[in-house]
Amino acid sequence: MTPNQSSDRPLGVAAIGYAFMGKAHSNAWRNVASFFDVPAIEQKVLVGRDADQVADAAARYGWAESATDWRGVLERADIDIVDICAPGWLHAEIAIAALAAGKHVLVEKPLANTMAESDAMVTAAQEARTRGVQSMVGFNYRRVPALALARELIAEGKIGTVRQVRASYLQDWLADDQSPMTWRLRQETAGSGALGDIASHAIDQIQHLLQDTVTDVTGTLHTFIPSRPGPHGTEQVTVDDAAWATLTLAGGAIASVEVSRVALGRKNSLQLEIFGSTGSLAFDLENINELRFFDGTSPIRQQGFSRILVTEPEHPYLEAWWPQGHVIGWEHTFTHQIRDFLTAISTGSAPSPSFEEGLQVQRVLNAIQESAAAKNTLVHVPTT
Repeated sequence: MTPNQSSDRPLGVAAIGYAFMGKAHSNAWRNVASFFDVPAIEQKVLVGRDADQVADAAARYGWAESATDWRGVLERADIDIVDICAPGWLHAEIAIAALAAGKHVLVEKPLANTMAESDAMVTAAQEARTRGVQSMVGFNYRRVPALALARELIAEGKIGTVRQVRASYLQDWLADDQSPMTWRLRQETAGSGALGDIASHAIDQIQHLLQDTVTDVTGTLHTFIPSRPGPHGTEQVTVDDAAWATLTLAGGAIASVEVSRVALGRKNSLQLEIFGSTGSLAFDLENINELRFFDGTSPIRQQGFSRILVTEPEHPYLEAWWPQGHVIGWEHTFTHQIRDFLTAISTGSAPSPSFEEGLQVQRVLNAIQESAAAKNTLVHVPTT
């Protein structure tokens, strides 16, 4: 609950943004209570800039009403939670204002477009926390059951000491050089390209799975298609199409990261391979219900990667869904995310990933940019 919320009414939710992420988050808010034991919520209002389009989206996505002024929504006493699905350049302004207004805040990754904005958001979150107001960053892939299981197996020592990680996140939605210009291809609105958009997921996964922190990086950025058709003619692309990085972690592991939005044939392939001293794990988002496990302690004549179909009630989050063997999908990660956020609010516990964790990812991304600008020079990731 928020400090001023009465316990005899549901938590009122406002979502800001109704496009891709707004739709995914709306689906989660609409369904979470049907499967998980969470505090009662009401989808109060969906906010967007275009009055007609946001009204249509609100009706389809299950919101009671729509609005175009997010500032006015923050003044409402019936709003307890603000879910920010707007583009990154808007995150800091909305989140800081919402926290100051006493609203719990969930904000999509990456935390913000600049380090200054990210620092300001963390300061606001820390102050709000003293008033019982919670905040969280939406790294939804933490809530993939197979990856949640991988984290448990690593923590249990099933693969021994982690030595190296290979992480790639490859997409091809910008492979066509005639794909039109969007806000995601402009530095002033997106902050960065594939780096902030999808490398942020890969880096968060590496640190989360290993429960470790990146300390040093080298990086390379590249823009394969330097211009795109815009509404008024050809426009220059001012962000990267692809990025590569090598990461050193505090615990001694080394990780490689490769991301691209022009990798023809890869639709949404987040691949992770974690190699330990006694075993290995492998995952591909395009096979979301599977985790591959190699047990290096088995006799050599029996060794090989085994397929774990992560659909059993004993697996993370799966107790709420279908009978064993019945698969779930990408959209379920957002439902799990909302479940965890609501649980943290109701218990007063700290949700994860916190804004501080989001800031740590931003520091790594920023260090990769610095390294790329300095021709792949080693850059230390600051801790403060």
